[in-house]
Formats: sequence, C-alpha cells, structure tokens
Amino acid sequence: MSALFEPRTLRSLTIPNRVWMAPMCQYSAEAFGPNAGVANDWHFAHYAARATGGTGLILVEATAVSPEGRISPYDLGIWNDTQVEALRRIAAFLKERGTVPGIQIAHAGRKASTDRPWKGGRPVGADGHGWQPVAPSPVPFDEGHPVPDELTHDRIREIVGEFADAARRALDAGFQVVEVHGAHGYLIGEFLSPHSNHRADEYGGSFENRTRFALEVVDAVREVWPDELPLFFRISATDWLEGEAGWTADETVRFAALLAEHGVDLLDVSTGGNVPRVRIPVGPGYQVPFAARVRAETGLPVAAVGLITEPRQAEKIVGNGEADAVLLGRELLRDPSWARRAARELGVDVPVPDQYFLSV
Repeated sequence: MSALFEPRTLRSLTIPNRVWMAPMCQYSAEAFGPNAGVANDWHFAHYAARATGGTGLILVEATAVSPEGRISPYDLGIWNDTQVEALRRIAAFLKERGTVPGIQIAHAGRKASTDRPWKGGRPVGADGHGWQPVAPSPVPFDEGHPVPDELTHDRIREIVGEFADAARRALDAGFQVVEVHGAHGYLIGEFLSPHSNHRADEYGGSFENRTRFALEVVDAVREVWPDELPLFFRISATDWLEGEAGWTADETVRFAALLAEHGVDLLDVSTGGNVPRVRIPVGPGYQVPFAARVRAETGLPVAAVGLITEPRQAEKIVGNGEADAVLLGRELLRDPSWARRAARELGVDVPVPDQYFLSV
C-alpha cells in the first residue's frame, strides 16, 4: 500500500490521491476588454494535461476577486459571469477525468499591477494597462514599486465582500475546493505581517488585529461555501526575517488553530514572498517542517510544498505524517503525468485514460 495514493476525505469530499497541483499563475489571460481575466485555450490545455496525468486535486492559479486584485493585467479573474463560464469548462473536464477541481481566490495588494515575470515583473502603469495598488499601509514592496494607497475601512469591507462573491462564483463554476490566498506577500499576507502592516487601528499592531482581516475573509467565504465542501487557506509560514519584525512560524501555528475554529479544513503551507531579497535556505523539502509542525501542534490537516520532486520523497512525507498531501509546482510543469509515473515507481495501479491504453 502507498500512503501517497490513499484517498483523502475532507468534509464530504473524497480526493483520490495525495498528489495535488499547487496554484501557479500562467499570466496568459487578456489584459483588458470584455475578455479581461477570462480563461482561454492555454488554461484549459494546461490544467487538462495534469488531470489526464492522474493528479488528484488541481488548484487553479491565483484568480483575482477584482480587477485591482490581479498580480498582473494578464491574470485570471472571477469578478464577472463571463469569467465563470470559461472556468466552468475547466472544472467540468477535471471532474470528468476523476480529478477534484479547486481554485485559489486572491487579491495581490501592494504587489499588484506588475508585468509578466518573463518580461521582468516590474510595476506597470496606465500605459501598460496597470493601476494603483492598495495595501494595509502605504509601504511599497520594493525599490521602484509605487507607494500603495492605504485601505480605508469601507474598502476593506468591500474586499471582504469580493472574496465572498468570488467563492459564490467558484461554486457556480463547478469547483469543489476553494482556497483563500494568504501567502507570498499578497494582500492578506500583508495584513498578517508587521513588516508590511503599520496600521494603528483594529487591523494593525497586535497579533489579534493583524489576523482580523484574514479571519473576516475566511468567515465571509465559509458563509457562502457549502458545509459539505472543504475550504483551504494558503499561508507563508515565515517571512524569513532575522532580527527584524516579520511574520513567524510561531504565529503560523497560533493562527492555524484560529483558522480551524473558523471553518478552514486544510492549511497549504508555503513561505516567504513578503520581503524581497531575504535569505532562504532552499533545498529539497525545505518547507515541509513548517507544515509538519502545524499538523503536529494543532491537528489541522496540511499540504506541504517546495522542492518536492521525487515519488519516494513524497511518499515519505505523507507516510511519516508530516503532511496529508503534497502540492507539486514546477515538477508538474515539467511532467504533467508525474502522478502516474509515481504510481508505477511505487508499485500502485491507478486508472489510465482509455485513449492511453498503449502506455500501460
């Protein structure tokens, strides 16, 4: 028996294995006009290939809850019905292949309005279909980035509502998992970290205040998301800052317990992204200990991510109880059929599409 290929049930949803696809932006939607933020043939082919390859759960890339919430003008969005129709086609195909369709809903905050990474990822202005970013505090992400507008209380409440609306649309599109993006220095993560949150009101300062916005978003999403379907939350477990105020692993464990109380079913544990040029000790499975600690100290199910590349490495992580699943990123970009290859290596029989009978 392989732990990696055991089904995992969260609420009433059973995911067929523990090989899951992490959300990875493709920066391939149209930037403006009636099809802005709409998934296209690239997105369909991209996700369909990984479902055909045996991935148990696919989390569609960070999908913006509003136009200003996009990382780049080329991001997917879920703020209108045209976007829902295009996403419905993807979710339906994933289900047809036996893969659970999930989607990450997000707001980029002060890291919004940037170019595609392969074009440098620098901030873009109005001439590049850009806009003015917003954030908890008027603190730019890095040199050369604009000073974001500090969010008012009214705008905070509006964004909470936009997350709830996005979850409703995700359900309408056929997704069975929704993940709130609270990691990598985007808006929710900016509120969590004292490095980026300098507010003096009820949304800044203490741990309770800095986590307030995240919990308001979770509550709003949980209220509209069906009780029988799971809600995920992605977090950066640490800002990787030494000798400077930032979000810490201890706070992650404390926050994970709160998320569980507010109806989150699994914590997707990553790190970093809120502070440029920090020193990160990157290596195989380097983020797994953060996930393992959350699971051990809170009992909240977790998914581990970060340089998990080999089947036996993934099998060990799940088999040892360090995580309930592994989320693969770049490895699934390199090999869309990683799950079926892992099954062969671990001696597990898994379904193969009829059309691929010659590969058996």
